[in-house]
Amino acid sequence: MVKKIIVLGGSSGIGKATSQRFAREGWRVLVASHDLQECVETVNGLEGKGHIACKVDVRDEKDLIRLQQLVKAEFLTFDTLVNTVGISQSYPAIDSDFSAWDESLQVMLYGSVKSCRLLIPLINDGGRIIHVTSIHFERVAFGSSAYGMAKAAITQFTRSLAMELAPRNILANTIAPGFVNTPMSVKKDGKNEVETEWFKDNYIKYDHLPLKRVGRPEEVAGVAWFLSGPDASYMTGSVVVVDGGLTITF
Repeated sequence: MVKKIIVLGGSSGIGKATSQRFAREGWRVLVASHDLQECVETVNGLEGKGHIACKVDVRDEKDLIRLQQLVKAEFLTFDTLVNTVGISQSYPAIDSDFSAWDESLQVMLYGSVKSCRLLIPLINDGGRIIHVTSIHFERVAFGSSAYGMAKAAITQFTRSLAMELAPRNILANTIAPGFVNTPMSVKKDGKNEVETEWFKDNYIKYDHLPLKRVGRPEEVAGVAWFLSGPDASYMTGSVVVVDGGLTITF
C-alpha cells in the first residue's frame, strides 16, 4: 500500500525538499502552504502520481478545516506529518509592537498546535510526526525572542505528543537545523545572510561552523525521511540537531 505524507510549508525550502524526497521514494504527498501557486508548482514537479496541493494559512481555522476535509476525502488516513512552517522576523523583546512580535508565535507555535489537533485524529497507528524547528529552541540571537520561544515551545509540544500518542505507537520528534540555504535566509534588505561577509567571517573563517559551509535543504529532508522509516522505530520525543557542528563550538 502506498504511504502518504502531509508536508506543511511544503512548497519552499526544507519543506519542498522534503516533498521531493518522499515523492521520489514512492509516497503520495500533500503539499500545503500559504501560497497556492507555489504548492501547485511543487506538486507538478514531483515524481510519481496522486500528489495534492492545498493552500493553508495555519493561523486560519477555516483553512485548516478545509485541509482536514481534503485529507479525509483524498487520503482517508495518512502516515507522516512533517511541519516545516516558519517565518523569520527580528523584533526586540521589549521595545517592539506586540502584535508584530507575537506573529512568530501565532504562525509557528499556535499554527502547529491547531494543525496537529485537526490532523492527528486521521494519522495511522504507528505514524510519525516531525516538526522542523531550529537550533534557536535553545540558542539566542539578538531580536530572536519570539522566534526562539516559538521553536522551544514547539519542541516541548512535540515531546508532549510523544508521551500522549505512545499508546498508538505514533512517534513524534523534532529536527533542529542550523544555517540552511532557503528563502528564509533572505532578509528584509534582500540579502541572503549565508552569502554575506559577516557570515563568512563569523562562522567560517573563525571556525564557529566546523563543516565550514551552509546546509542544504535536502540534508534536512533526509533526516525527516530517516525519522519516518523503520530505523527510527525506537525514537520519540527526540531533537535531532542538523547544524554542521555549529552548536558544539563557543
